[in-house]
Amino acid sequence: MLRKIIFPLILGVAGCGVLIGLGMWQMERLAWKQEILADIDARLLSGPEPFSLFVTEAIDEYSRVSVTGAPSGQELHVLVSGTQAGTGYRVISRFETDLGPILVDQGLLALGNKDAKPLIAPMEITGTLLWPDDQNSSTPDPDLDANIWFARNVERMSEALETLPFLIVATRTTPADPRLTPLPVNTASIKNDHLLYAVTWFSLAFVWAIMSLYLIFRTLRQRDVQD
Repeated sequence: MLRKIIFPLILGVAGCGVLIGLGMWQMERLAWKQEILADIDARLLSGPEPFSLFVTEAIDEYSRVSVTGAPSGQELHVLVSGTQAGTGYRVISRFETDLGPILVDQGLLALGNKDAKPLIAPMEITGTLLWPDDQNSSTPDPDLDANIWFARNVERMSEALETLPFLIVATRTTPADPRLTPLPVNTASIKNDHLLYAVTWFSLAFVWAIMSLYLIFRTLRQRDVQD
């Protein structure tokens, strides 16, 4: 009788072991991601430092900075939806500073205000350093004639506006451009699905265990009937 159930028993134990292992791995990934998010939150809550050309993506992303200068009036419009301010265009401006021109994500422009004139005046920007690359294989190329982009990419946008490859996402602008609603950086937009993945793997392990027990039960039943 033991010989009859050894295969489904091994299959059940091995399958459950693999699925539980995957669930535990996702729990480890969850803890790792939570540490990253806690670090980002701490950076976002810190006081702003003056912007410097020595910042790097690896060390300074999500750091708070302040900078003074003025928008040139040259800007790129990135079509977005699902933001805290709704659907519209993220306005990425060429911002002139004493250190050179940089990129500033000034906030959301309503769809119906695309042709509204920007405020060109000396400004103080407080915001967050970011190196976003929202593109993937399905992202369309920008419509340059209509000035509609579909993802932020610091390298491409700095080339288009002839700026240094730095982007500050504005939290507060003084004075504020009346066209725009700021879209401050926060961790709510950073995906953290590891708990869901872990629950999925553990659920599959439970289902696998039930199916394995049922297979063993059926094998034993067939043995009893034959006897």
